[in-house]
Amino acid sequence: MNWNKLIRQSHRWLSIVFTATVIANFVALAQAAGEMPPPWITYSPLPPLAFMLLTGLYLFALPYFAKRRSNVSQRPQVHRP
Repeated sequence: MNWNKLIRQSHRWLSIVFTATVIANFVALAQAAGEMPPPWITYSPLPPLAFMLLTGLYLFALPYFAKRRSNVSQRPQVHRP
């Protein structure tokens, strides 16, 4: 499997997990009238967000790496005797 496709797919699934944890966080805050929910609920969106940061930065930089690679391959080769 292509690494770029794998990272793109994992980024999409992580965004779904992140959205679900944020919704669960708001539901827990709404149900706990006046008291704070447990810290594990409050901080549950952070791990998927951290992984999304890493995969998102990679996906952001991908076109720049591809452009650099294509420029290197298009340079004329100089033959030295």
